[in-house]
Amino acid sequence: MGDPKYPRRVWRKPKRPLNYELKMEELKTLGTFGLRTKRELWKAHTELSRVRQQARSLLSLRQEVRAEKEPILMKSLARIGLVSADSTLDDVLNLTAHDLLARRLQTIVTKKLGFKTPYQARQAVIHGHIMVGERKVDIPSYTVTVEEEDSVHFAPESKIPAMLEKTKTETPEPVTEDTAEEKVEAPAEEKVEAPAEEKVEAPAEETKDESSSTE
Repeated sequence: MGDPKYPRRVWRKPKRPLNYELKMEELKTLGTFGLRTKRELWKAHTELSRVRQQARSLLSLRQEVRAEKEPILMKSLARIGLVSADSTLDDVLNLTAHDLLARRLQTIVTKKLGFKTPYQARQAVIHGHIMVGERKVDIPSYTVTVEEEDSVHFAPESKIPAMLEKTKTETPEPVTEDTAEEKVEAPAEEKVEAPAEEKVEAPAEETKDESSSTE
């Protein structure tokens, strides 16, 4: 068990954390599920590797021992919604980290209660606005079971439902091509008048007055 002051680490770093493709994939997953740090993603990968290791060890056992221990693993996974009741060990080996992250309370709240982003759902969970059954749960990484999924709701004193309804009513209508063509009219062509030609009068010819010569 170990000293409670120094709990065992429940996650492992990837072997090549500076790989560019791996970093881009991790950042995409962080944004999709609203994770705070990569450590939460590494926890999901570590838990997934533990489950898959159990499935591989069961496949290597004799049929009698496997028939005794396999239902225990399948029942625990079906309880949290990772596999169905009639799944096999091959389905367990095909699980991904996204399947585990989809069972987090934060993800369930985002899909069920109408939040725009998973980060909004995380904020609501942390500040105690979400209840599972009759108790408040403020842990975004809480794994929701299949039985508890239908009992996820807002706390009675929470004002977030009214705020969400208000934002829905104030949301402008999406602009389509037809409405855009109606609203945006072609600007009228400005008629630029050509500047009037200045009439330059030719200088009058100086008429030489024939003056009579006076003697």
